[in-house]
Amino acid sequence: MPQFLMLAWLYFRIGLMFVGGGYVLIPLLNQIMVQQYGWLTHRQFLDGLALSQLTPGPLAMLATFTGYRAGGLAGAATATACIFAPCTMLMLVIGRNYHRLKRIDIIKETLDGLLPAVVGLVAAAAWNLGADSLSGATEFAILAAGFAVFRWTRVSPMLVILGAGVVGMMLNL
Repeated sequence: MPQFLMLAWLYFRIGLMFVGGGYVLIPLLNQIMVQQYGWLTHRQFLDGLALSQLTPGPLAMLATFTGYRAGGLAGAATATACIFAPCTMLMLVIGRNYHRLKRIDIIKETLDGLLPAVVGLVAAAAWNLGADSLSGATEFAILAAGFAVFRWTRVSPMLVILGAGVVGMMLNL
């Protein structure tokens, strides 16, 4: 299958699985983009994921980044369009009936049952990424400082992420 079609099909399938912000897909994205297709190195994946946190729709931006690395501008456009296509189609189909659907018990129960699964998948993704990116005392110190700033001040999370990235880059020079 040509790479352009692989990108389109991959991101369409990922778009079908988007739940909330899509963080549950991080292990799957890593496996596909790094291990299966080799579009990114593991370091590029982590860097792309970190940088995407500075933008709205972080995993969609990661799709754009990966699409660009795999297929240039056409790949970026394809990945971005295909990751949003399923949710757009779904909203067009169920949008008019939402008020009726949200009153159906089985739908409410299903969505309530998905919440713990999503929390578990996000925790697993955080654990895997942390195990890969926290390899020494420096990384742990940056994490602790970022957490402290985030926890006990009103500094924007974007600035905390950006600051941690700048400190990490300066320490690695």
